[in-house]
Amino acid sequence: MTDPNETAGQQRLKTMACVKWWPTGQGRRRRPYPFWTRTLNSVIMPEDREEHWDAAYRSRGARGVSWFQAEPVMSLQMIQALGIDPTTAVIDVGGGASSLVDHLVADGFLDVSVLDLSDVALDEGRARLGVGGAVTWLHQDILTWRPIRRFGLWHDRAVFHFLTEQVDQETYLAALADALEPGSGLVLATFAPEGPEFCSGLPVARYSTKQLLARLGEGFVAVEERREEHVTPAGVIQPFSWLAARRDGDHPGSLS
Repeated sequence: MTDPNETAGQQRLKTMACVKWWPTGQGRRRRPYPFWTRTLNSVIMPEDREEHWDAAYRSRGARGVSWFQAEPVMSLQMIQALGIDPTTAVIDVGGGASSLVDHLVADGFLDVSVLDLSDVALDEGRARLGVGGAVTWLHQDILTWRPIRRFGLWHDRAVFHFLTEQVDQETYLAALADALEPGSGLVLATFAPEGPEFCSGLPVARYSTKQLLARLGEGFVAVEERREEHVTPAGVIQPFSWLAARRDGDHPGSLS
């Protein structure tokens, strides 16, 4: 039954349900799902993608979403492995509600940009840290955003794996190439090969650290590779692959 108060976008997103796992005796089976969920990020319009993530934060809260973590331990360890100085300009992609920015500011970082498609998520961060100062809040879709400046560190925990179509991955990588200075650092985390196939109603791509490095293409050198078993607020274990890499100075990007 259709709720008359729902927008058209909300109704479409309800229709695009993800695969659910249901117990059947000793095993599990898959429930049928619409074929178009395989390309959901490409099918729905940017405003619907934004609505999807806003709805996730409104319904579950920042501490209830599956990717919530009280402390960004692995992120900080990978940044430390890269030897990133607090004077470095940092961008955290998809970090609207994450506490990573809080830790970076506390550690003396002077130039941190937080980019997120969800304004609800960004409101969480702005409520904690305010507007201005060391932090720039960017309400942007990574698939349409074009950087106008360079950064010394790009951090992404759990955005890239939502891009399952090659065209979207290439769009992301083009923005990455334009945003990073030669010699700058990259911290990238996605679901590992044995991780979940779907998250928050969307299909995901899963990578080993070697596959991540290969997908980045020429111009990146691995510095640190790790595996993490993230425990969601519901107690579910999600394996992640973490890659810290440095950009080769021979691939400067279009902003050089």
